[in-house]
Amino acid sequence: MQIMTVCLLYEMGKGKNSFWYPYLKHLPRSYEILATFSEFEKQALQVDDAIWTTEKAISKAESEWKRANLLMQELKLKSRLLSLRAWIWASATISSRTLHIPWDDVGCLCPVGDLFNYAAPGEESNGIENVESLMHSSSLQDHSLSTEHSTDNLPVERYDAHIQRLTDGRFDEDFGAYCFYARNKYKKGEQVLLIYGTYTNLELLEHYGFLLKENPNDKVFIPLEPSMYSSNSWPKESMYIHQDGKPSFALLSALRLWAIPQGQRRSMGHLAYSGSQLSVENEISVLKWISQNCHVILNNLPTTVEGDSMLLCTIDKILNFRNPKELGEMLCRSESEACAFLEASSLQKKENGAELLLCSKTKRSAERWKLAVDWRLRYKKILTDCISHCTEIINSFSSQNVSTVRTQ
Repeated sequence: MQIMTVCLLYEMGKGKNSFWYPYLKHLPRSYEILATFSEFEKQALQVDDAIWTTEKAISKAESEWKRANLLMQELKLKSRLLSLRAWIWASATISSRTLHIPWDDVGCLCPVGDLFNYAAPGEESNGIENVESLMHSSSLQDHSLSTEHSTDNLPVERYDAHIQRLTDGRFDEDFGAYCFYARNKYKKGEQVLLIYGTYTNLELLEHYGFLLKENPNDKVFIPLEPSMYSSNSWPKESMYIHQDGKPSFALLSALRLWAIPQGQRRSMGHLAYSGSQLSVENEISVLKWISQNCHVILNNLPTTVEGDSMLLCTIDKILNFRNPKELGEMLCRSESEACAFLEASSLQKKENGAELLLCSKTKRSAERWKLAVDWRLRYKKILTDCISHCTEIINSFSSQNVSTVRTQ
């Protein structure tokens, strides 16, 4: 990736003399990936794992820039292209826009092909189902049963072609080009979306600089005690809370097994691993444990869901304000985090705020701040949805018990 980053900066230095100039001039001039976050924007994420991920991304960018600096000097790049800011821009271009190719792990930049926005896996209704229907179609079954030694492979070829079309894009050696395949029947004027992979919102923010409002692949991990890991064989990454607030299959299975006496785990393990409830009491204790720990996480964070929702409205106003005086007055009346943004952005204002100017640099900072607040808000909503989900199931058990007592 470092070599490709240097190559990109080298081509940028050529200006109009570069063969790639028509493509390069249309690249974004800034990105909002985690490596571009300031200290204020990083802390605005609030969650330790997210802050650590951001620190790692920033450290990685700085380290790679330092290692490549001597080579860039030998190539006599212009001073503006030797800066850390230029390096982060180039590496962000590669991180967010490259496409997979079989002969290089870094991937390739593909003009036009990198214009498509992202669609998360799971949103389409026509995917594997179409393949399964093709596999079980009468033509394929008849072919496999009645012409075992036939050289007519048309149905199999249809199946292989369909499997290939399940990928949105790939480099086709036969054509010597990168080919894209539509999963849906797009109409004129509709946006064409591609699936990049199964990313959480934090991963999308780290590599691409955006979030999804509804991301079926988003998840929240809650701290588990060491004994909870040792009591089962589920991998740690499988034990989490889904985007809709429901605990994952593995998390429920692990906690059900952990919540019973150690002497019973061998005899009841097969039930837990199959996803079965072990008892009403066991299920209630597990759901209460999950709910309580979600409460603990939420209570340890400095702001609430409601506060973050209001703050997002404030940030939108900051981004849309055109009157410097009104903007200064509004920020002075805003909550402490908005005032901290004012200080972190080094915005100087007179007594009446009339000299406050929201420059392009500050607007980009506000955009990143908004992404951080938006991310932490969605993180908290997953936890609150999980609490509601657990409470609803616990209450349903209670109502069932009441009904049973009345019947008796």
